[in-house]
Amino acid sequence: MEPNILVVDDEETNRLTLERILVREGMRVRHAANGQAALVCIREDRPDLVLTDLKMPKMDGMQLMRAAHELYPDLEFVLMTAYGTVETAVSAMKEGAYDFVTKPLRRTELVHTVNNAIEKGALVRENRSLKSQLAQRRDDTIIGHSSSMLAVIEEARQVADSMASVLITGESGTGKGVLARFLHGTSPRAAGPLITVNCGALPDNLLESELFGYEKGAFTGANTRKQGRFDTAKTGTLFLDEITEMAPAVQAKLLRVLQDGQYERLGGNKTLQSDARILAATNIDPDGAVKEGMLREDLFYRLDVIRLALPPLRERQEDIPMLARHFVTRSNQRHGRNITAIDPAAIAALQGWKWPGNVRELENAIERAVVLCRKDTITIEDLPPSLVEHRSEPTRLSFEVGSPLEFVERRMIEATLKRVGGDKIRAAELLGVTSRTLYRRLAEWRE
Repeated sequence: MEPNILVVDDEETNRLTLERILVREGMRVRHAANGQAALVCIREDRPDLVLTDLKMPKMDGMQLMRAAHELYPDLEFVLMTAYGTVETAVSAMKEGAYDFVTKPLRRTELVHTVNNAIEKGALVRENRSLKSQLAQRRDDTIIGHSSSMLAVIEEARQVADSMASVLITGESGTGKGVLARFLHGTSPRAAGPLITVNCGALPDNLLESELFGYEKGAFTGANTRKQGRFDTAKTGTLFLDEITEMAPAVQAKLLRVLQDGQYERLGGNKTLQSDARILAATNIDPDGAVKEGMLREDLFYRLDVIRLALPPLRERQEDIPMLARHFVTRSNQRHGRNITAIDPAAIAALQGWKWPGNVRELENAIERAVVLCRKDTITIEDLPPSLVEHRSEPTRLSFEVGSPLEFVERRMIEATLKRVGGDKIRAAELLGVTSRTLYRRLAEWRE
């Protein structure tokens, strides 16, 4: 990818000369006539390097560097000055400049300094990315020893080192983002970036420009070229969350990338190549989304090469104690607490709740408990009221020995439905019958 250089000089002749030199070296160059304009450029599209004149009216090169470092502390600067003294060089280096060059500029020295500064900036960003990925791996471990979760984890390990597209399905809060990070972190692309795009959180036109980028002048307000997520995800992974929320027009462009790896920025005619691995996720049934026209059938087949289905938390209650302890450790670190245990009655209450919000809801409940807990052990009183209310005494069934079997069965089903808030599937599970059997019994009683 061509380095992005911002040249700042109040003399247009100097800016154009520098642009010609750097473009010949394979670099992409923008320029600004003053420090204020340069800051606008930096906010719009962060450059890899700023090459700025030291002496400029209103805001000189040192002031620009200080202001830019408020936005991006590791942004590399090379200063140009006609007043090249040792004192100036030392001052610039102390302020955070990579180096400085003196006017009149010598082409060889300039190119050498710029290339070294770019290389240093790339190493700093790579090091920061690796540290972030390592921290992320520690923080986003997949927790679970239930048979359903172990099966998902094993399948994820098998496909992690391939380039196959993966479609992750599951209810909201089941951990689709965590699984995507696991897939990326255990793949050969772990050193590259993991770029996440929530397709449901962005308007259609903004989503398209975010994914593919745009050229200067592509639309009103496009004052410079902007890289898209496919640009930044090269050598890494692009995770498209809530894929069924993507507009049909954007789905068509995404399909082309999946078919031949090619795309164009908005307003551009240069065909670019993507090497990013694609992961996608949805919290609704993807087959149903295809039938309802929410998801293109051809795109669905491209995304659904491997499907990993995350089970809801209510179907893996044996994982709740392990997850709860994990979230206690995380919340202790976040809030400076030292909670060491969870009371067995609290664990029982956690396992008795149906968790409509899944793992995310459990994490929030544990964080609340850690904050409110006055001792070193979480008790049932520290849990959210909904869980405490759910832990009411078992419903007492009033019938006598010799009552008709149909009467006893009906009372048992009614009590169970009341206990689970009318959730027929959950009630069937607790009663040990199929949901079809339960629905048939209810239909018979309504007749």
